[in-house]
Amino acid sequence: MSQKNFAQCTPGIGEYVETLFQPVDAALAKIRDQSLKEGLPAIQVGPMDGRHLEVLTRLIRPTRAVEIGTLGGYSGLCLARGLQPGGSLHSFEKNEKHAKVAEEHLRSALEAEKLDVKFQIHVGPALENLAKIEAEGPFDLVFIDADKPSYPAYFQWAAKHLRIGGVVIGDNTFAWGEVHRAAEKSGNDKLMVGSLDEFNRQLAAHPSFRGTILPTAEGLTVGVKIR
Repeated sequence: MSQKNFAQCTPGIGEYVETLFQPVDAALAKIRDQSLKEGLPAIQVGPMDGRHLEVLTRLIRPTRAVEIGTLGGYSGLCLARGLQPGGSLHSFEKNEKHAKVAEEHLRSALEAEKLDVKFQIHVGPALENLAKIEAEGPFDLVFIDADKPSYPAYFQWAAKHLRIGGVVIGDNTFAWGEVHRAAEKSGNDKLMVGSLDEFNRQLAAHPSFRGTILPTAEGLTVGVKIR
């Protein structure tokens, strides 16, 4: 019997999956290309990560979703496609230019796809602005893809404001292949990698959550609030 490894690294698997599922459609390609033309950094979620977000959101069928870190709106559209009709998406973006680009992209895409979704982009540090939406909770879904040192604080917010059955998702949680070496890091690397490690450990140890990490290239941590 062959060993069933958790992190499958067989060459060609990524190309096979992307060719099979074609995760980047015209609307997503437009957001990606226009974001680059506007000078935004090329750090949005990857093609299959975007598809993972859409599929997970469609499974959850949230009416109230929160996105921490939106960049140019690519991940926001993936999330919006899975929202219940009449649902709402609160996106948080620290950079004012990025937020403006994302708002234009999302508004255009939602109108083109006739998605009955309300969205609002909050500009500024998320840890300062999240309090503004707490009265609308509890929330069904929180997606985290912003400044890595704040991941543990974002998880604590999500743990408090998700409903039972709600889901938290964190991107980049393999810390670029270094998360298992967090204790060996120093300086800025220790802060970045250590924070992602702490996020994973908080979720794994939290008595109210059942979690896992999907072995994408960058790691996608998913937790369900069970009590």
